[in-house]
Amino acid sequence: MKKFFGFEEHGTNYRRETIGGLTTFLSMAYILAVNPSVLSLQGIEGIPESMRMDMDAVFVATALAAFIGCLIMGLYARYPIALAPGMGLNAFFAFTVVLTMGIPWQTALTGVLFSGVIFAILTISGLREYVINSIPMEMKMAVSAGIGFFITFVGLQGAGIIVTNDATLVGLGVLHDPKVLLAVAGLFITAILMARRIPGAIFFGMIITAILGLLFGLVPRPESFFGSVPSMEPTFGAAFEAFSNPSEIFNIQFLIVVLTFLFVDFFDTAGTLVGVASQANLIKDNKLPRGGRALLSDSIATIAGSIFGTSTTTSYVESTAGVAAGARTGFASVVTGVLFLSAIFLSPLIVTFTSEVTAPALIIVGALMVSNLSKVRWDQFEVAVPAFLTMFMMPLTYSIATGIAIGFVFYPITMIMAGRRKEIHPIMYGLFVVFILYFIFMTE
Repeated sequence: MKKFFGFEEHGTNYRRETIGGLTTFLSMAYILAVNPSVLSLQGIEGIPESMRMDMDAVFVATALAAFIGCLIMGLYARYPIALAPGMGLNAFFAFTVVLTMGIPWQTALTGVLFSGVIFAILTISGLREYVINSIPMEMKMAVSAGIGFFITFVGLQGAGIIVTNDATLVGLGVLHDPKVLLAVAGLFITAILMARRIPGAIFFGMIITAILGLLFGLVPRPESFFGSVPSMEPTFGAAFEAFSNPSEIFNIQFLIVVLTFLFVDFFDTAGTLVGVASQANLIKDNKLPRGGRALLSDSIATIAGSIFGTSTTTSYVESTAGVAAGARTGFASVVTGVLFLSAIFLSPLIVTFTSEVTAPALIIVGALMVSNLSKVRWDQFEVAVPAFLTMFMMPLTYSIATGIAIGFVFYPITMIMAGRRKEIHPIMYGLFVVFILYFIFMTE
């Protein structure tokens, strides 16, 4: 075992790897409650039940997707990088694809499945570097920041801090409402834990908020702590249902959905791999050893997750917490995966994590994602405008896809007008055409 993972080579041992894996799990365990909340559209009133995914089934799918992803990453790529259904991608799935576009969640899972297969093909074929290099760094960062603004907005809505206003579209909610106060308290608690650099701050902030909610009778009380594993029947295999109706998947709208899932996952994963590997000193000669295996692990986890019944599974930057605690090999990822698998017996607790309890996690994660704005060259107008529109239009249109589309339509236009035609990759022209068609068909 030590030889397989290269303990001696990386100067580590079982204790350090186990602690590192546990630390990573605690840092990202919040996804077990947040993902079911987001995909079931918890806190959104007045929508048909058919649009909501079953929370219990999504909870199990989330844990299993994380387990499979961590296991493959640990045993195949042998990196201390954990995977789980991604924040931002789950918001795109629920609020853009299902709620805004009106696409059935079953078909949305098909989109996740397709994106995972394409990701795997790009990785195996070696085209991943070509695609990564085709998208300007500023646009990658703008997409990440825009998703941060979007999920923060979703979190503020779920908390009741931001509400609908007939005069101004949105406005401040009733802050003296007990449930809103619970969310505000949770936000303060989580922010304080983050500021104090407490490992697993988001997870522990959510736990403390849930306990406060129980003490004041603001959240449902679970019937038990442990329970049997919920049935996955409501979601398992639903990704294949769309194949019986080809018209649902052979259209420009579905293509945009697949491209967005693929785009965000592709660059989020690449950035996370480089960031975590750099911190762990695993990069050799400016290259990431077994980088292809790591990307393939991500794509396989996405495919598995879509079959189980959850949105895109991706590498988590929270893995840096485990690295900081000593993790250096894939053994830590295996530990994290086993902990996710064990969590499926805690399903009775999921009722306690209402939208007011999970909202602080969304807001804080959104704030972390917005930090990428520092990497955009704001002094170059031809770059700043498409980047700004990309991130700003996501929350305003309540659509991650629309924000990406607007930014990617403006980018080649402003760059050409600035005399920088040669800097535009041919793929960007292709995306320009695709997104123009998107607007034509979406506004019919």
